[in-house]
Amino acid sequence: MPQIKIYGLREQLRPIMAAASDVIHSCFVDALKYPAEKRFHRFFPLEADEFIFPAGRSNRYTIIEINMIKGRSGEAKRNLIRQLFERFQTVLGITGDDLEITIIEIRKANWGFRGKPGDEHELNYKIDV
Repeated sequence: MPQIKIYGLREQLRPIMAAASDVIHSCFVDALKYPAEKRFHRFFPLEADEFIFPAGRSNRYTIIEINMIKGRSGEAKRNLIRQLFERFQTVLGITGDDLEITIIEIRKANWGFRGKPGDEHELNYKIDV
């Protein structure tokens, strides 16, 4: 169950939160064969003085940080990243120059949910895609 954090300027991020969540979720379902009923997105709309980013980016600059259990193939992760870039451009009008994506992989034993460490759970989806 990847946990996804999305950061951006408040005035840009708030109006697109629902659409961005739909885009992100569709990419996870398509690229990682993730169950459609699972969605864990948290948005962090920031004021301009709270979000310092590189020169050459527009006020639509957005960061997606993905925490997920280790085990997906490199190709699956590249496919996810490609789909995110493509769909953010097509659906939301946010170009690749204004989108950064990081994937942080965590061992199952280092993730706790539903009252147990992750390596004690039987997941209802595949990690090794």
